[in-house]
Amino acid sequence: MPEFSGERRHVGPVAVLVSRYNELVTRRLLDGALECAHEAGMTDEEIDIVWVPGAFELGAAASELAGSGRYAALVALGAVIRGDTPHFEYVAGETARALSAVAVQHAMAVAFGVLTVDTMEQATERAGGKAGNKGHEAMSAALELADVLRQVRERP
Repeated sequence: MPEFSGERRHVGPVAVLVSRYNELVTRRLLDGALECAHEAGMTDEEIDIVWVPGAFELGAAASELAGSGRYAALVALGAVIRGDTPHFEYVAGETARALSAVAVQHAMAVAFGVLTVDTMEQATERAGGKAGNKGHEAMSAALELADVLRQVRERP
């Protein structure tokens, strides 16, 4: 019986979508994602970086990029920090829903590297601090999933 398991390796062009909102955090997530891509053997020419205003806009950008057929995987990076209003729930929930819909609709690897945290301290811990770098983890997940999807598609 066949068994498929993806590896973190070169899979083809990748787009990294990055929210400008909370850029202090998202730039660090981007650094982690790029480090992971380079570890997997990718060159800068194979990685497109697409900046969007905020996390909410990641879904629309991901949909357009997925529809282009140019990319093997997408990595969405952002930081949604809880405040005193329900805004956090709307942004975090709708961002997750939109990115999930893109992944399913286009049957492609779309990694969710959007931090949903209570404080800026928690965000910085997850963007290269003591909790690691979730941008690195998101890129790793995207590359592994893109690899396993390729294996399944190429199965005779």
